[in-house]
Amino acid sequence: MVESNDLTFDILSDSDNALTGSLGLNFDIPDDLREIYLSFGIDLPACSGQPRWILPMPARIVVDKKGIVRATDIDPDYTVRPEATKTLTDLSRLSD
Repeated sequence: MVESNDLTFDILSDSDNALTGSLGLNFDIPDDLREIYLSFGIDLPACSGQPRWILPMPARIVVDKKGIVRATDIDPDYTVRPEATKTLTDLSRLSD
């Protein structure tokens, strides 16, 4: 994504949910919902390569060059996603 979009900042990929798990930003899918996912052909363990049925929360964390968290947008409701314009605003403040 960084190369194809010529981005000048890093984007973290957490495909095994190790970071989100350590930050408490993922959740286990209840058994009743697993059946619904499977009925749609969605097998999370097969897709992620992990044995658990887990999903990360939609989140965006802006960290400066010193490793200091400068902005976050986290919501346990998967339908609420961080807005791109807010992300751009937060990133522009890093250069101030």
